[in-house]
Amino acid sequence: QVKLVESGGGLVQAGGSLRLSCTFYGGAFSSYDMGWFRQGSGKEREFVAAISVSGLPAPAADSVKGRFTVSRDNAKNTVYLQMNSLRPEDTAVYYCNAFIVAGSYPYDYWGQGTQVTVSS
Repeated sequence: QVKLVESGGGLVQAGGSLRLSCTFYGGAFSSYDMGWFRQGSGKEREFVAAISVSGLPAPAADSVKGRFTVSRDNAKNTVYLQMNSLRPEDTAVYYCNAFIVAGSYPYDYWGQGTQVTVSS
């Protein structure tokens, strides 16, 4: 069974940086597209960034373009989200997602989330 464990969240001042990590357990990490989503208080979950099995990043959300970078290390079964120039509006719970299509069926898995709080 696939399990995703996020880490790296915390409290940071506006303008600061954080790097989130998501470690993948229980499957072939290199076969999954990986993504990051976030959910602010009282808001719907939204897409942030994603990276394909080949390591190509998808276009990030407009709200984070130029500030957030997604990467993956297949040797460590880990995907990262480097967040720079953080703003108070980036405050949210950040979730890692793993996605694969197998036998024509889509499967996706979610981590438990890690809280990021940006103070002004």
